Amino acid sequence: MGFFLTQTLNGLAFGALLFLLSSGLSLIFGVMKIVNVAHGSYFMVGAYIALSVITRTHNFLLGLVAGAVIIGVIGLAMERIFLRRFPLQDMPQMMLTMGFALVFRDLALLIWGGDPYNLPAPAFLVGSVDLHAVVFPTYRLFVILIAVLVAILLWMFNEKTLVGAKLRAAVDDYEMAGGVGVNVPMVSGLMFALGSLLAAFGGVMGGPIFGVYPGADFEFLPLAFVVTIVGGMGSLKGAAVGSLLVGLVDNFGKALVPELSYFTLFAPMAIVLAIKPTGLFGRG
Repeated sequence: MGFFLTQTLNGLAFGALLFLLSSGLSLIFGVMKIVNVAHGSYFMVGAYIALSVITRTHNFLLGLVAGAVIIGVIGLAMERIFLRRFPLQDMPQMMLTMGFALVFRDLALLIWGGDPYNLPAPAFLVGSVDLHAVVFPTYRLFVILIAVLVAILLWMFNEKTLVGAKLRAAVDDYEMAGGVGVNVPMVSGLMFALGSLLAAFGGVMGGPIFGVYPGADFEFLPLAFVVTIVGGMGSLKGAAVGSLLVGLVDNFGKALVPELSYFTLFAPMAIVLAIKPTGLFGRG
């Protein structure tokens, strides 16, 4: 019982971080149809920026805000200056984001070096909580709570605001939305910036758990793609459900059959796509 509860909580914490990373990726693809290979770089570089700020100020919140906002601005600049030149052109967009991912990786090595670092968690979240005969880190429970709050805020934004309505229209039909007066380029830029910000936010939140190190970008990116494909492109509900599934499956797979961890992760994705090619909540 203790093993099951511990692995479930670990899976939920990991799924919470995957949701912060994959929700933005799903929205970006849903609106712009961009396979953003640089999305994992936002996750990693955002954590590095926060590391620099926290080291100098000893303020986790300030580092979190700095990492998320700076990466959001960088994402907006990428979309406006580069990606907007290739609307709905899959190959140029993918290759461009691949180039940016490699540039971000080299810049990170140049600025922060090749050593791994740990982000210090806020002092009030250091320690553990006794849950039903299981001792679990307080910070991981905090990450789960934050992911739930972010999911609620994103749902309210998507379902209750005018911008959210325009976003849903752009996801359903990019060209038709533009034909009825929706400023699709503006919505696309906003979604790209928001998705970049969420990825960096997830990187900073995950820093005290996984640390920040070279290669984190391409380590977490495949998991974000699995979540997005399983849940359905452009679906926040899909990102949430997919993150929970992938987080739990990945954690239990590594704990129970580590030699088959990749099989236990990618096999469910293949099964979902065989049954529903658009993902669990994707639109055909």
